Amino acid sequence: MSERRLDGVTVEVIRNYLISAAEEMRATLIRTAFNPVIYDVLDFGISMYDRKLDLIAEAPGLTAFLGANDYSIVKAVEYVGEESIRPGDVIMMNYPYWNSAHTYDATLFSAVFEPGGARPEAYLCVRAHWIDLGAKDPGYVLDSTDMHQEGLIMPGTRIFKEGKADREIIEILRFNSRMPDILLGDMNAMVASLRTGERRVLQILEKFGSATVNEAIAVYLDHGERLTRKALTELPKGSWTAVDYIDDDGVTDDIIKMQVTITVDDDGVDVDFTGSSPAVPGPVNMPFGSTIALAKVFLKSLTTPNEPSNAGHYRPLTVKAEPGNLFHAVYPSATFTLWTGIVALELLFKAASQGMPKLIAASSGGDVPGFMMIGTHPDTGRMFALSNNDPVGWGASHNRDGCDVTIHLSESIVRNTPVEVLETKTTMLFDRVEMVADSGGAGTFRGGVGLRRDIRFMTDGEILSVMKKTKTKPWALKGGLEPEANHFVLFPGTEKEKWVGTYRTPVKKGEVVQNLTAGGGGYGHPFLRDPEHVREDVSDEYVSREAAEKVYGVRISEEGEILGLTDEREAFAKT
Repeated sequence: MSERRLDGVTVEVIRNYLISAAEEMRATLIRTAFNPVIYDVLDFGISMYDRKLDLIAEAPGLTAFLGANDYSIVKAVEYVGEESIRPGDVIMMNYPYWNSAHTYDATLFSAVFEPGGARPEAYLCVRAHWIDLGAKDPGYVLDSTDMHQEGLIMPGTRIFKEGKADREIIEILRFNSRMPDILLGDMNAMVASLRTGERRVLQILEKFGSATVNEAIAVYLDHGERLTRKALTELPKGSWTAVDYIDDDGVTDDIIKMQVTITVDDDGVDVDFTGSSPAVPGPVNMPFGSTIALAKVFLKSLTTPNEPSNAGHYRPLTVKAEPGNLFHAVYPSATFTLWTGIVALELLFKAASQGMPKLIAASSGGDVPGFMMIGTHPDTGRMFALSNNDPVGWGASHNRDGCDVTIHLSESIVRNTPVEVLETKTTMLFDRVEMVADSGGAGTFRGGVGLRRDIRFMTDGEILSVMKKTKTKPWALKGGLEPEANHFVLFPGTEKEKWVGTYRTPVKKGEVVQNLTAGGGGYGHPFLRDPEHVREDVSDEYVSREAAEKVYGVRISEEGEILGLTDEREAFAKT
């Protein structure tokens, strides 16, 4: 760090100008995207970088995307070469090991030059999920065994050169997609977002001058580091290891070990994935940039959760995973089904909970229980592939219940796909969407409840479910109980009924499937829960009368009044 003399007001004005520019990029993307996964679900990440490739501003989107951009912008500029980048260029990258994501999470970059400038003053990045880019299966790939089954690869390719679209490259993209109109619409929306950012950054540079802007950035990055280090001084110090598992890799049914050691000391936070499984054949291996992004989410949540992110916040963080580890995929490892990272984020908190139980909640539903239908729409005659990620219950903490049916903590402000969109753009009809009583882990404070969704198909098609924590339960804390795991139920009530996790199967018109999402883990022994809270849970149908008596030891009348405590609870109280 170095001392600077720029006044604080100017620094804050410039910082907020840049954040506002990123927000305007976000608004442009949402307004112009073709794909509901982008404009409704918000499955994107938008970031700004200074000339040193340090994060200076971002706009809210999918949490892991934002941290992943930090890694991929460095790799992209290394590959292309800063000296070769020209004003107006737009560069695409989806090479997973550099891009920190699977192949369909396309990242577009551009550089901002002052008029007549010889080198970029800033870089802009937009990442979003594309609907199809020629992988071996439409929609989503669940069982690839190497990168080359996962779609067209762009390692850092100019799709716009000095402001003009490269028709030959665009046509390669078009002819490699099963749904080219949507893909190209989303690509152009991302380019529009970059152009918006370029205009706004140039206005900021013109207003203040590049020297002042760069000095202000250096000041607030240093301030971000100071805030994080100050917060770390208030955290318990120590080293804690935790283990958890994902169901399988999509190729075999073998359960896969994840292990992390979290160390917090005076120098910062170290996140070490040594002990995790080696890379596996199926597509659940994590690019290292994605692994770093998970660790950034963890650090940010414990230190500066209410501060807009910048590179300074992450200077005290180190992340370790040897190449070839499950958390450091190398060529040609398959990486398409990135649900490993979703479950692994909970693993980081599980490790830290051993040393800071009052700062960490129990596990949420442990996963993002998603599904996708693929088919041909009878109204348009065109192929569709549209997904939804359902909410789960969040884990309880030492002083409050977990949130009910809430999007998984790995997804930040990302939303599930609206029913109206799913029913009009696919041929799914939803017979039932409801919260499920007793699905939250019981405890002194209970975990939030999960969801049941019944899906009926109005035409033939294909359904796939994506979830990687169905064989093990979400974890609880301090004597709380673990909830039942997520499950996808094929054809319930028929001779074909089957409970699955990640799965792909054809469906016929009139058939039904269910998505059952997990609740959160409980915190503390259920017999210590306030009987009045139990009564309220029964009244709200979060807890059944039977569970109130059996699990919580509180007998509730049919009219909803407390009748008394069970003998078991009375005996527990005496101990």
